[in-house]
Formats: sequence, C-alpha cells, structure tokens
Amino acid sequence: MIRIVFALRRRPGMSLAEFQDYWKNRHGPLVASFATDLNILRYVQTHTLEDPANEAAQKVRGNMEPHYDGVAELWWSSEAELEETMQTEAGSAAGAALLEDERTFIDLPNSPLWFAYEYPQVNPAPENVVAVEKSNIVRVFFPLRHLASVTEEEARKYWLTHHGPIVRSHAAAAGILCYRQVHRANHPLDKVLQEARGTRVESYLGHAEAWVDRGRAPDTREARLAGETFIADERNFIDMERSTFLHGKEHTFIDRR
Repeated sequence: MIRIVFALRRRPGMSLAEFQDYWKNRHGPLVASFATDLNILRYVQTHTLEDPANEAAQKVRGNMEPHYDGVAELWWSSEAELEETMQTEAGSAAGAALLEDERTFIDLPNSPLWFAYEYPQVNPAPENVVAVEKSNIVRVFFPLRHLASVTEEEARKYWLTHHGPIVRSHAAAAGILCYRQVHRANHPLDKVLQEARGTRVESYLGHAEAWVDRGRAPDTREARLAGETFIADERNFIDMERSTFLHGKEHTFIDRR
C-alpha cells in the first residue's frame, strides 16, 4: 500500500473547533463521495487533541515545531493503482474539487504533504486498533526530519534497524498497542500536489505513529525507562527543532481493506 500524509494547519482566523468541525462534517463526506473516482482504499482524519500531553511530549524533547491541527491520510492499494487513478478524467476532476474545498479551511502553504510507505513494528492482528472518540486510546503522530550530520539514507536505515527494535523491546512496558514507521516515498506526485497547493513547508522524512490506551497507561519504573530510552535514541538521528509531536483522535470515512 501507499498513502498520502497531509499535515494540516487551519486558515488564520479559524478556531481549532471551527476547523475540525468543517473538516469532519463538510470536507470528510466530500472526500468520501469521490471514493470510487479516486479509487481510495482508506481515508482517515486524525484530529489533534487540546491536551497537555502534546506540550509535555515536546518539552522533554526540546524546542520542537508547533504541532499541527490534524492529519489527513488516504491509502491506495499500490503505487501503480495510484498513478493510474490520477491520470483518469474522473480522478482529475475529483482532485480539483477537493483542492477547491481545501482552500476554504486549510492554510495550504504551511501544510506539507507527501506520499509514504508504512513499516509495521508492533502490529496487532487483526489491524483494528483505532483511536475513536469516547475511548481511552489515542494516536501519537510524530513527523520527523533527520539531523544534518547524517544522510537521508543513513537516517532511514538507523530508524528501521536500530530505533525500531528499541521501541519494540520496550513496547509492552510503555503500553504501546501498535507502532509503525511511515517513511516518505519520494514519489514524483509529491511535487505535483505541492505545487498545486503552493506548499512552502519542507516535507518530513516520514513519521512515527503509535496507539496507546491511556486508561491502562502504566506509571511504573519500566514505563519511565522506556520513555527515556526512546528519547535518548531519537537524538541520534532526529532533528528535534525541525520535528513535532501530537496526540489525536481518528475519524474513519473510507475503509475498504
């Protein structure tokens, strides 16, 4: 599968509540109406919570970028299917209609988007963990950029082969239900969509995502050690000042997996 990741900032003058209401109740159904034209496999909105946990997660990592107001993600079964869909008349018309609506509530220049591939690290079977409202589960979204002292290739390798195993080894102690690494695909369509939206913000290397049940979140020595270990290793490849962190709740509009 391949997915598009769209980290969103609201238009100036909108409150977070106004932004998330329009996104959920107006834009979400509009995207769903084009599910067939765009051949979308899955579409999920992650709405950022107004929660002290966002600032706490950032504070322990240093001076990070402000968190986003939410994240939109759409999945396709394959890269070939995505490219074929985007070349159809129906797909082009649907894309134009969605962009027109995005302009009414999204600060497009400051909302980066990119295509990505996911690499499961701690994955339940079946894959049914969702951070829905009125549940204790939250989704962690950690878009990251790598240090200037390492190349993109080196950062990706370290993230996959060194950091991933560290997180997996402490996942139970940290209360992690699911953890994936989502790496930017460097797809040619990135530039096409960015130019159409006037994107000014540099894409991230990718993002880490995790689902945690805060109702069972442990407050133990092992849990604290897990968090300290994660952060200590993150500093080996992540540029914290050009990365950010948020907790959110998910709203699923399309799921044809």
